[in-house]
Amino acid sequence: MARAAVSGRLGDRLRWRVAEVAGRRMESPTAVTLTLDVPDWPGHFAGQHVDVRLTAEDGYSTQRSYSIASAQDGTRVELTVQRVPEGEVSPYLVDELVPGDQLELRGPVGGWFVWQPEQREPVLLVAGGSGLVPLMCMIRSRGTVGSRAPFRLLYSLRSTAELLYGPEIRRSAPGLDATCVYTRQAPQGARRPPGRITPEDLTRHGWPPDFEPTCYVCGPTGFVEKVAAYLVLLGHDPERVRTERFG
Repeated sequence: MARAAVSGRLGDRLRWRVAEVAGRRMESPTAVTLTLDVPDWPGHFAGQHVDVRLTAEDGYSTQRSYSIASAQDGTRVELTVQRVPEGEVSPYLVDELVPGDQLELRGPVGGWFVWQPEQREPVLLVAGGSGLVPLMCMIRSRGTVGSRAPFRLLYSLRSTAELLYGPEIRRSAPGLDATCVYTRQAPQGARRPPGRITPEDLTRHGWPPDFEPTCYVCGPTGFVEKVAAYLVLLGHDPERVRTERFG
């Protein structure tokens, strides 16, 4: 399934497909995961995204890009969407879309910010807010294919109310270490006070540069640029620091 996403024709992957909503679940008060049935889905790699297009009855259409959350060998596509205040698309997807509704998908897209099952080196995942979504796809794909590559996740979010995939994060699979850093309000009893990710956090919860990990950083532009700069300053090879940003 997944390999077809890369070996298949580019034109096939970039044509629009009609997807039907098969299910939805709230991940937080402002985020929802949509499970989509997509006929002839060509498969995807962990870390890729899709374009979503909505068309109104009067013919007006708009589109946005969303990372894929589901493991790469699944037969359905899952997207986790965070509501953007005053956004044009995300409020509709989060608040109004229900099972049976349809939308258009194009993809999968992306070839740099991906994790492949044959990778054996340690992996550091650094997420800011909803930047966790493509990294969760990598975590799930790792489990599905039975990879033994060691993963560490450093997840920055404002408070516990914004935690995505809480049950999966809390029960960390073997070989996965997950740490949450809270920037606004830390849970009661937390040892670390609220604050943004620092180089000390990356040293304490990441991998030493001489382990030669591949680092994936995803989140808002400012967050990604700062974390990537920290990693390079700490001695990580810039070629091993892969970034995906939004906003």
